[in-house]
Parts: sequence; C-alpha cells; structure tokens
Amino acid sequence: MTTPAVTRITGKLRARDVKRLASLARSSTVGPTVTYYAGVTAPIISAGVAMFTKNAMVAADIDPFWAWYNSVFLAAFAGIVWYIVFMRWSYRHTFGRGSELTEETEILLRSDGLTILRGPIALQASWPAVKAVRNIGKDLAIFIEGADPLMIPAAWFARPEDKDSFAALVKARIQ
Repeated sequence: MTTPAVTRITGKLRARDVKRLASLARSSTVGPTVTYYAGVTAPIISAGVAMFTKNAMVAADIDPFWAWYNSVFLAAFAGIVWYIVFMRWSYRHTFGRGSELTEETEILLRSDGLTILRGPIALQASWPAVKAVRNIGKDLAIFIEGADPLMIPAAWFARPEDKDSFAALVKARIQ
C-alpha cells in the first residue's frame, strides 16, 4: 500500500531560513534605489566641495591655478568618498518582513494552484504562474512569476520522501 502524496505543509520560518530566502531572492546587497541616490548625490556633493574649495582659496589669495587644481582634486575625492560611504551605509542587514518569523506558514497544493497562508494573509498562485521547483541545499524552492521564491525548509517535512513527493506533485502540475 502506498502512502498518499503530501499536499499540505506547515511550519514556522527561522531567522536562518529567511536569510537563505533573501539571498535567493536578492541579486545584490543594495537595492536599485540606493544605487540611484548614491549616484545622484555624489556629483552634487562634488560640486559643492569644488565651489567651497575654490572660493576659500581665492579668498586666501592663492594662485588661481592652484585654487582650481585643489578644488578639482578635493571635489573628486569627496564625490568618491561619499559614494562609497553611502553605499556602505545602505547595505541590507536585516532579514524577514512582517510576520515571516512570528506566524506559522501553511502551503496547500490545490487543483487551481498553490495557496500560501500565514496568519491573516492568504496568497494564491495559479499553476501557470509557478515556473520551477528546485532543491536548494536540503530545502525546496518554488519559483513563482512576479513574486519572490517560496522557500520550504526541509524541517517542515516529516521525512525526506515527503519533500520529494511534494516536489514531484508541483513539477507534474507545471509541466
């Protein structure tokens, strides 16, 4: 007699699970908005430093060549330093959003798609939106179009065979 395939999984994410999920979903340590603002503010800071330096040196009656030379040098240095500092300050350090670490997650395989329940939130992904299912280390990841990957820790499955059965059911639905 064969055991039925696993169609319902529940579990609670741990901090390290969410960290692996974030690493899977993120392509870099900083987001595109941070890069944009760092790139926009660095030239403004450079221009401000150049004007301040040139005006201070002209007021100190320094040769115009050296006033220009030093202002360009300090402006370039200030812009580069600001860009590096801004990017460092903007690194993503925390993992987990909302109830990811506090609520239990339930994943259901249904005839029309995947349903993900966490606390008062319910998300539905129809089968055409589910693009792939892969083993990532010991864990299982389901890739959904237009959403972050769904990470299912191996600890949520009673047996390794249950994980394989669940993955096979998802693969059968998306092919």
